[in-house]
Amino acid sequence: MMALGPILLMVTTSLKLQVDIVSSAPGLLFAPTLQNYETVLCDVLWYEPEHVRFCDPTFSRALGNSLIVATVSTVLTLLIGTMAAYAIVRFRFMGRDAVSLGTLLMRMVPPAVLLVPIFGIWTFQYGLNDTYAGIVLVYVAMNLPFVIWILQSFISQVPMPLEEAARMDGANPWQVFLLVVLPLIKPGLAAAAIFTFRIAWNEFILANVLLGRNTRTVPVTIVNSLTEHNIDWGVIMATGMLLAVPPVIFTLLASRQIITGMTAGAVKG
Repeated sequence: MMALGPILLMVTTSLKLQVDIVSSAPGLLFAPTLQNYETVLCDVLWYEPEHVRFCDPTFSRALGNSLIVATVSTVLTLLIGTMAAYAIVRFRFMGRDAVSLGTLLMRMVPPAVLLVPIFGIWTFQYGLNDTYAGIVLVYVAMNLPFVIWILQSFISQVPMPLEEAARMDGANPWQVFLLVVLPLIKPGLAAAAIFTFRIAWNEFILANVLLGRNTRTVPVTIVNSLTEHNIDWGVIMATGMLLAVPPVIFTLLASRQIITGMTAGAVKG
């Protein structure tokens, strides 16, 4: 119940007018309105809201930026992480255990420690600041160690006889990996996708430094909208509610794969 308190406050505030929010005697009874959501999404609505005098596309653009960054970084992280985890588990090479442990130790480094060197390299050497590619590469590097670590346990549980049988049937290594291994580790892929997407969606520190006006994500945009002159809490709360929708939908869709994988081998007793 305590966790529902902030969510309930955000929902009710997003449905209030500014005059009701700053009222000295706020009450539970108020006339709900969608004006704050119309203000946030004014440039993508099929109609022009009457109360919006100037349509500011900042928040809707930030939502689009967050979707692009989170989706692309998640796909790249899963693609690279799955192949890396499979190579560590199945191939025999010198230093394999050190590589496996090293990937996990890299995840223990706080992102804030790398903030200054990443900003310097991305800005002055590669010119990747204020670009989608720059922040996506950072998120991939940040989430890749955990994805490799978590997928190793799932790949190691795939029976080797299945892969050997596929090879005897004429499948090449890529076909074995794509048609035999990947379908069996869907729960692991779903868990890793949820983790990666939520980190990329909610991350603020690196995005605040590396992204510019046209590429800012929603967390950065929300914080930058808090000024000492004017704070429109209704619009901010509406943006926060819209910010929570994509990761919830993504988690629900990915969770179905986890449940399906957990019950795939169940039999009636």
